[in-house]
Amino acid sequence: MTSPTRSDTSDTDPRRPADHVDADLPRTSSSVTWARWAWRQLTSMRTALFLLLLLALASIPGSLLPQRSSDPNGVVQYIDNNPGITPFLEAVQAFDSYGSFWYSSIYILLFISLIGCVVPRAKHHWDALRARPPRTPARLSRLPAHRTDIYPQPVDDALALREAERVLKAARYRVARYTDGATTSLSAERGYLRETGNLVFHLSLVGLLVAVAIGGLFGYAGQRVVVEGEGFANVQSSYDTFNPGRLFTPEVLSPYRITLDDFDVLYEEIDRGALGQPLDYTASVSITEPDTDSVRNDVIKVNRPLELAGADIFLLGNGYAPRITIRNPAGDTVFSSAIPFLPQDSNLTSLGVIKIPDGLSEQIGLLGFLYPTEETADSGAKYSSYPDLIYPTVTLNVFQGDLGLDGGVPTSVYSLDTSTLTQLTGGNTGVESLQLRPGDTAELPNGLGTVTLDGISRFASFDLSYDPAQDVVLVFSILATAGLLTSLFIARRRLWVKVTTERNGSVTVEYAGLARGDDPRLEDAVNDFRNKHRAALKWTDDGDGSGA
Repeated sequence: MTSPTRSDTSDTDPRRPADHVDADLPRTSSSVTWARWAWRQLTSMRTALFLLLLLALASIPGSLLPQRSSDPNGVVQYIDNNPGITPFLEAVQAFDSYGSFWYSSIYILLFISLIGCVVPRAKHHWDALRARPPRTPARLSRLPAHRTDIYPQPVDDALALREAERVLKAARYRVARYTDGATTSLSAERGYLRETGNLVFHLSLVGLLVAVAIGGLFGYAGQRVVVEGEGFANVQSSYDTFNPGRLFTPEVLSPYRITLDDFDVLYEEIDRGALGQPLDYTASVSITEPDTDSVRNDVIKVNRPLELAGADIFLLGNGYAPRITIRNPAGDTVFSSAIPFLPQDSNLTSLGVIKIPDGLSEQIGLLGFLYPTEETADSGAKYSSYPDLIYPTVTLNVFQGDLGLDGGVPTSVYSLDTSTLTQLTGGNTGVESLQLRPGDTAELPNGLGTVTLDGISRFASFDLSYDPAQDVVLVFSILATAGLLTSLFIARRRLWVKVTTERNGSVTVEYAGLARGDDPRLEDAVNDFRNKHRAALKWTDDGDGSGA
């Protein structure tokens, strides 16, 4: 490999600018040379744009795959459904995409690239703002927009330039006067706000990156499933899943308590084509404030999160939680709780797991299905025809054996490993699955006891997110949008007017313009300036000159 050196033809090739990226590199290889070359490549605008595109592409896995930070239950289900590809996805941190090593690498490189790109541009822009407009070109006729007026009689040069300067300043141009022999001219420019907007946009992107990083370091995200009538305290141990930032401290958590009083769902009941589609979700909650113990009521909707102690509480999901009671043969209660069942389809056919490690003569696990509105197909299979509780039924398959809860290995409460268990009901056992409706009690097989369906409640899944920099993110987002619009809609252009007294006594007045970038109105700007200048001096084509 050879070092990036200047081409042998760089000194003679007029197409290569003198400030080419490798123009000052020596012909010999060195670590300093390579470091300088790498820094210039990293801080170029095209590299920043490429990294921005790469960051957008890197966000795709996070939208296609469930993420532990926002959908831990979805991650568990995906792993259960796709065991073959799971080791690879875990190795590349696909379930934690936005905190993965590859996403963070792109993020940091983009941050460095933007800083290295914007800071020199900001200095150059500051110097340009303080400098005078450039000298008037010798041949204005070569510029893309050009008009010439010839006056056979002498004119007052000072008056002409003074009126031209007044017109230009009224149009918010910066103006400088130059004299070269018999020629006097004005050089004017405007549109520096375009570059200012561009810099504001890029600096706001840097601010966004910093603010998002601060939010990720000091913030947290937690999820909790809450059944109607129950609640939880805002302490780390109360969450089902909790994802703190690297610099998170428990003192950030305000010790309030939230109780889910009622969860109401409005379904479509008129339009047959959309029958049963949910129209609105409303979670009515009670909030116990810290210190004062005062209680206030509020509601959480899908598009209306609850803001509490700096955190936003979002409504993510919902479903049904059958209230199950299991008793031993002596009638003693060994288990009584509402168990959230995970929805499996749009009609809320739901799957749930109940594990009883103690209290009975054997450990048992129950795999249950809830049908909110039970129907039976011609094949004998059950299904739900409507998501609301019209004719609810719960079926339970009973498994006996070691549940694996004593080995110290954590297991999901939403899954049951039946590979080492003996199935007692359902399937190929020849024994019907236990079938319960609210209030029903059924005998467990082998005289193990009884199971009762006391009722069916709703549950809601909440996501609590705390981001200390979210207001800063909003400010920088607004600034970035304003800067982008400014850079898109403000034109950067230069105008010149030159007054030349010829040897025969006639006077030539030239108007010209040059755009920095694409400016479809440049010709109109030159004509408008010429017309206003002539009007100010009361010059007309008929009496004072001829235009070209």
